[in-house]
Amino acid sequence: MSVRRVLAVCGVLAVLVAGCGRGTAVDGDDPPPVRPAWRSVTLPAPPGAPGRPMVRDAAVCAGHWYLVGGVADGSGAIRPAAWSSGDGLVWSALPVSPSSFYGRQQLLYAAACREARLAALGAATGGVHGNPRTSSWIQASGGALREVPAPFERFGGPRAVSAARVVGGPAGWLIVGARADGAAVWTSVDGGGFTLREGLPELAGDGRGRTSAYDGSALGPGWLVVGAVLPAGGTVLAPVAWTSADGVGWRRVELPAPGGRGQAQRVVGVAGSVVAVGPVGDGFAAWRASVAAGAAGSWRRVGGFPAAGSGVASVAGLAGVDRVLVAAVADGEGHALWCSADSGGSWSPVVMPAEVPDRGDAAVSVVAHGGRLLLAADDGQGSRAWWAPVSAVDR
Repeated sequence: MSVRRVLAVCGVLAVLVAGCGRGTAVDGDDPPPVRPAWRSVTLPAPPGAPGRPMVRDAAVCAGHWYLVGGVADGSGAIRPAAWSSGDGLVWSALPVSPSSFYGRQQLLYAAACREARLAALGAATGGVHGNPRTSSWIQASGGALREVPAPFERFGGPRAVSAARVVGGPAGWLIVGARADGAAVWTSVDGGGFTLREGLPELAGDGRGRTSAYDGSALGPGWLVVGAVLPAGGTVLAPVAWTSADGVGWRRVELPAPGGRGQAQRVVGVAGSVVAVGPVGDGFAAWRASVAAGAAGSWRRVGGFPAAGSGVASVAGLAGVDRVLVAAVADGEGHALWCSADSGGSWSPVVMPAEVPDRGDAAVSVVAHGGRLLLAADDGQGSRAWWAPVSAVDR
């Protein structure tokens, strides 16, 4: 018997099928895959010497689409690169303006935008110890993406651990990551310079354990950050979330997880809620909290899906509009896509247009807006991008 499934990446991605998210690994179902009508996107070569494009992240806001990454030339040397589009279909390379020795060698690995303005994080290996040399980047009024000068210990130094993601919101910009004493953030009003906030009560590690922050989102005029804590004396991470009105004072909430095991690695807002996704003992879990409740103490585990491989599981990307979510994950064997049409309650696998291994030189990112879902992938040999419109698949 034929069952029509429709992947609706249309309007505000209001519906994602009869088949997307009907089953869930949590309740033992084995949902059939959703098959979008993927269409390839052409990314023009950035200015400079020819080389292999390396796309690492995507962002969209105010009708502007962005991809960031770099270009590797024939000798393996990397330089930063970025692309922009007004419709997600036709792309152009953005001018990139580094200001430091390491900035000229950086791979841009995280992106966000606010009021059509792009911000990014980039890093290059360097120095005596071969540690990442990290910079923030902001789009200038003329359109070029420029490196923001900063002292070395703003992101590096002996207390450095990670600068994971950059987020835009009504209050400005937020970078989330970790320092020697646990989770930390960097705040900025205009992206032209960030203030490091480390050692903050509730956010940083304390007697309860050591914390790490992986992703964030604007929450009204304030911020939401998700991550994990390694409890004192414990051996496995537990998922946590934090909220703040100003980026300085934080409130911590533990997320429910079987045996206290898991990590909240990505978060996005959908239909009056925020949804976090991350690895747990049995695959991946989705947690949801009400925005009206300020995401404080209202988190519930609402669904999840399995990991196909036996390696270290991680969330590479999470896109959401209305009640629809698309998660890109890696599980030791390869990258995969999963979708939910009910704000994370139930999930179905999504057929990708190409196989992407799970290794250090590969990456997958997803972003959604209006009538399109954009997927960018680097399989270690080259980068490609696709978009999916409304599609119907008969089974």
